[in-house]
Amino acid sequence: MRSLHALFLFSWRYKAISTNNTKDLLINEEIKAAEVRVIGAENEQLGIMKIDDARTYAYNHGVDLVLIVPNATPPVCRAIDYGKFCFERDKREKEAKKKQVIVKVKEVQLSCRIEQHDFETRVNHAKRFLAEGNKVKAVVRFKGREMSHMELGREVIEKFCEALAESGNAEKKPQLEGRFMHVILAPLKPEKK
Repeated sequence: MRSLHALFLFSWRYKAISTNNTKDLLINEEIKAAEVRVIGAENEQLGIMKIDDARTYAYNHGVDLVLIVPNATPPVCRAIDYGKFCFERDKREKEAKKKQVIVKVKEVQLSCRIEQHDFETRVNHAKRFLAEGNKVKAVVRFKGREMSHMELGREVIEKFCEALAESGNAEKKPQLEGRFMHVILAPLKPEKK
């Protein structure tokens, strides 16, 4: 009678879990290997078993048989509560995502003949971007005959970098690509400020 009840409980649980998420690991009847290495409900090594014996062990302990390492020979399975396992895994992934820092690159456009007030405005924007933790890409676009006076563009970029020396520093020297000269400024780390 107990085994019949356990079988009913398993079949109900199997259907409920298998409809959750198709990208998840194989469990219980989905495992097709003939033999598997089993890790028990208490994290003990049970050794290599036939798949039917491993399923029986899992059913008797009221847990699921989950295929953890499918590429091993023989595949490795754990007898665990699958719902709890998925919850804890999702919780770990969510915590890792929270700690992740996304750095954006903000672009500030300059020209060779930029006026002082416009230059100061661009510097203030760049300071704000750097304070937010973003990188700043300063770009000077050369129009027409300005290509023959690239040293003017380089001077504007160097002056821009000097104005932002307290907030950020250049990752590389200014680079020329076609009609554009650019430099990327990274924010200073807190201990350097």
